[in-house]
Amino acid sequence: MKALVFGSAGQVAQELRLRLPGAVFLSRAEADLRTPETCAAAIATSDADVVVNAAAFTGVDQAESDEATARLVNGTAPGVMARAAAARGIPFLHVSTDYVFDGTGSAPWHPDDETGPLGAYGRSKLAGEHGIHAAGGRFAILRTSWVFSAHGTNFVKTMLRLGKTRDTLAVVADQIGGPTAAGDVASALIEMGRLLSLGLGAPGTYHFAGAPDVSWAAFARGIFHQAGLQTQVTDIPAAAYPAPARRPQNSRLDCSTTETVFGVLRPDWRKSLTNVLKDLGEI
Repeated sequence: MKALVFGSAGQVAQELRLRLPGAVFLSRAEADLRTPETCAAAIATSDADVVVNAAAFTGVDQAESDEATARLVNGTAPGVMARAAAARGIPFLHVSTDYVFDGTGSAPWHPDDETGPLGAYGRSKLAGEHGIHAAGGRFAILRTSWVFSAHGTNFVKTMLRLGKTRDTLAVVADQIGGPTAAGDVASALIEMGRLLSLGLGAPGTYHFAGAPDVSWAAFARGIFHQAGLQTQVTDIPAAAYPAPARRPQNSRLDCSTTETVFGVLRPDWRKSLTNVLKDLGEI
């Protein structure tokens, strides 16, 4: 499978690089999603047989003050890229987010459930999904949540840094979701791309998140336990930790159709966390 991957520095892109040694990775300098036509041109002239968009405007709070850029990168560009892939008759895979939902209730969100983003970031990502659907072709939108890895900035690395210097930490306990290792997301995308390139599977929107679902506070306790840190976690409500953008309280994702259509199972985030901590030299 010859893959063309947009994004090179993000968590998922770096894990894709480890798993797709022959793939072509385009950095922002080579293909900037703020100029979607350059991305479409890269797809049109590539000999790849699958395209993966692992690039995005990921600043959830920043999007509140710069929604125009978030909308261009997350909303406009994916649709343009999907049309270019459809014109070549090759699959287009795109990473999306649980932020397209409003986070109400306690039931896991199904891909067909009504969306309702709470902020600019979620709105921009949802616009991108709409553009991809409108493009047609063989595509897969993979919504995921709470991504962590040994790369970049993420919750696991933040907890490790703080846990080494503090005896106690207050962590949000009323937001529930599935922590998801970037490596697991990369593996899921590769399998989905492989099947779609063979004419198997089905175009559409899918969910993928680690299991079991937990709160941020419980996730933090899991991190400290595996890393051998004695830091105590105090549960607090999200309201006690104000931020420019509202976060969904319920980020549970129903991943059953991903398993049914592509045979991709929900990974156990606790096992994936062990691997990430080993990569970081923490265990």
